[in-house]
Amino acid sequence: MNPRFRRLALAMALSALLGGCGTAADTQTPAAAEKPFWSAEFAGEAGTRPSEMSWNTETGNREAEGWGNDELQYYTDDAANSSLDGAGHLLIAARRAPVGAHLPCYTQEVCPWTSARLTTEGKVALSRGRAEIRAKLPTGTGLLPAIWMLGDNGVEWPGQGEIDICEVVGAEPRTVYGTAHGPTYFNENGIGGSTALPGDASQAFHVYAVDKQPHRITWSVDSRPYFTLTPSQLPRPHDWVFEQDLHLLLNVAVGGDWPGPPDRSTPSPATMTVDWVRLYGEGVA
Repeated sequence: MNPRFRRLALAMALSALLGGCGTAADTQTPAAAEKPFWSAEFAGEAGTRPSEMSWNTETGNREAEGWGNDELQYYTDDAANSSLDGAGHLLIAARRAPVGAHLPCYTQEVCPWTSARLTTEGKVALSRGRAEIRAKLPTGTGLLPAIWMLGDNGVEWPGQGEIDICEVVGAEPRTVYGTAHGPTYFNENGIGGSTALPGDASQAFHVYAVDKQPHRITWSVDSRPYFTLTPSQLPRPHDWVFEQDLHLLLNVAVGGDWPGPPDRSTPSPATMTVDWVRLYGEGVA
């Protein structure tokens, strides 16, 4: 399973002592003339699904053990949960489940929410370079939208390796978390940093990015780096697992161990709006 369980306050504090915040020199912003080796611009008619040539849609909840975190959403392949809007955007929407829907849940009899989880596994991956995603992320009690990456080394999580490009948790609408997980640093021991947005993440587009270079990963928002990770910052035995291909994942989770349960104030639909995804450097496409 690929857990999304986070209790990062201690880990973030430790990482700040170890690595501090990044500087402009810590990242390599693609030159204006540089072209991505792969991009998703989401052109298409409203209501159509994203291209199956690049994207997989994962479904379910109970069989995935609540996606590792006791989450309450049942992922579907329904256009109501993931589709294009006809204006160049991908919409991933968490919604309260229809009355009477029987959606088997891990933590209770039925899931009270539906959502979507899209991946590029087996189709597109970043080997070395930069992943950039321009998006608006939904905010509200019990929500956990995420843009992240998993390793293609065939090892079970957490040895698989995970890079969380951005997460916005629950009722922290202006805080963006970026985290790495590996064999000896996972769940609440994931290593990363956070940064504050100028406003609610759901109100404006931002470019969330990681620059993955040999033995160095830098996280940024709107070309402003806020955390850099190197092998020396890992706990012994410094098991760095990121010199491999990593594929992308986009999802909106509801409930679970980090954000806690939704309540009456939680918006439905709660929509992640993705303007584009672009990969620079070297990879598989």
